[in-house]
Amino acid sequence: MRTPLTIRIIQSMPKAGWAGLAAFALVAWVGIPLAHLALPESSPFHVSGYLLTLLGKILCYAVVAVAMDLIWGYAGILSLGHGLFFALGGYAFGMYLMRQIGREGSYQSDLPDFMVFLDWKELPWFWWNSDSLLWSLFLVVLIPGLLAWIFGYFAFRSRIKGVYFSIITQALTFAAMLLFFRNETGFGGNNGFTDFKRILGYSITSPEMRATLFALSATLLMGVLVLGRYLVSSKFGRVLAAIRDSESRVMFIGYQPLWYKLAIWTLSAVLCALAGALYVPQVGIINPSEMSPANSIEIAVWVAVGGRGTLIGAVLGAFIVNLAKSYFTVSFPEYWPFFLGFLFIAVTLFLPDGVVGLWRKLMGQRSAPLGPAASAGPPPADPVAIAKGAQS
Repeated sequence: MRTPLTIRIIQSMPKAGWAGLAAFALVAWVGIPLAHLALPESSPFHVSGYLLTLLGKILCYAVVAVAMDLIWGYAGILSLGHGLFFALGGYAFGMYLMRQIGREGSYQSDLPDFMVFLDWKELPWFWWNSDSLLWSLFLVVLIPGLLAWIFGYFAFRSRIKGVYFSIITQALTFAAMLLFFRNETGFGGNNGFTDFKRILGYSITSPEMRATLFALSATLLMGVLVLGRYLVSSKFGRVLAAIRDSESRVMFIGYQPLWYKLAIWTLSAVLCALAGALYVPQVGIINPSEMSPANSIEIAVWVAVGGRGTLIGAVLGAFIVNLAKSYFTVSFPEYWPFFLGFLFIAVTLFLPDGVVGLWRKLMGQRSAPLGPAASAGPPPADPVAIAKGAQS
């Protein structure tokens, strides 16, 4: 008799993991929102609007890092273009936010301000129904997911992998960035979307909405961690690990890696898009700079710093790098690129397993060796054992 899905999800994570998630949920759903809404600004425990927005933004980054870890740490697919999917999710939801401005823009028109400035007479066809929240959320999932599926199908079918795949993904995001910089595309050109007013009629800058968006970001991260843990501990995850370590052997015993890689690749893109949709209302702007190849490279740095193939390492890496970035860009803005480069080189040379790997060593736990495609994750998979387990 097959075990119900709910039971399998619960069993996929140890009790310590569930306890950690429960503690995180208590802080994210109750502690921080109350500290922002209920405590006066004079209180030392008050969480300011700036800090709340910063934490919410980093939570969205953590979701992107976990999405990257699923394909890089567990499937051996290094993408240098995930910033594209993150930005597409932001743009899809940004269209809804722009429509919610109504006639409160600078030109007091039914069209967004940038369209009035460029002498547009009506909304483009792809803005149809963009004033609907449900439709916008549908686009957040559909557009990045469809693009990822089409791109991944042709790339994986052609057996493009390694550095060649990484270069192609970077070229894809760079081409998209150049496209979105053009004013005639209907996405605001260089300035993108900004000056948002409300969501579902509620002010986007109100303390209550800021706390709500923060809580939603935390909820998305917890959901992604649970889903990721279930996937990597399932038969699907073991097949991915086998593909990562020896794709040719997996094909030899009768598996088709294309569909496994395509499934995790598309899922990863959709998770990035959902993070982008929550990121935009919190920071108040989305423009083509989010598609910059440098941003996608930075995502890989987060995962490398935290530890590939560990899920929680991706979260830690996103928090460590972005908190450092917030400090350096304010205190020493000209030195931040040098610090980021030094951090990546130092981790590569001295901490190949990232922060999680260092913690394991300090705790006396010996990490299992990995193949060339990944590190700090599950041990190399035996394709023959995978075949027996998956067919049982």
